[in-house]
Amino acid sequence: MSADIPTSDRVNIKSVEVLADDYYVLKKTTLEYQRNDGEWQTFSRETYDRGNGATLLPYNRKTGNIVLIKQFRFPVFVNGHDGMLIEACAGLLDERDPVTCIRAEAEEETGLSIENVVPVLEIFMSPGSVTERLHFFIAEYCESDKTSAGGGVLMEGEDIEVFEIHIDKALAMIDSGEIADAKTIILIQHLRLKGLI
Repeated sequence: MSADIPTSDRVNIKSVEVLADDYYVLKKTTLEYQRNDGEWQTFSRETYDRGNGATLLPYNRKTGNIVLIKQFRFPVFVNGHDGMLIEACAGLLDERDPVTCIRAEAEEETGLSIENVVPVLEIFMSPGSVTERLHFFIAEYCESDKTSAGGGVLMEGEDIEVFEIHIDKALAMIDSGEIADAKTIILIQHLRLKGLI
């Protein structure tokens, strides 16, 4: 059975065409893939390479609060949402290691200077077309960790609202659909399932 053969031996890349290379890279690849029944099948797939990323949910064990951000997301807007998405802070690695990346993103976006981040998961968020692997983190914070207003980087087109919210309210907002971002839902539910707040 082909299922016992390493995946790398079951894939033959026939051609790769770059469809777009502006902000990120969109490629169309034609490949042969050996199915579980041993037959080879040829097909094409588009992959969108935006790099790997990291996300963080700061939480305050004492108050039960978490820190979230709200920002405009154009792809969400064109899919029928008002575009203002409530999220955990996040960013692309851009050649940085995940911990360095997320500590910097947390400070830029939320204004929190966080030393100790705890890794939770590594997840492919949209594996049908996007290559990104997202590194998930949580971190405890206290009021003294607030070193700036946050809000993101103007030169990167960021216009971020930062707010603290109790985890119970956040869970209710997931139920109501007000929080509809996958990474954020995963992190909020992780905190609750682990009993951290």
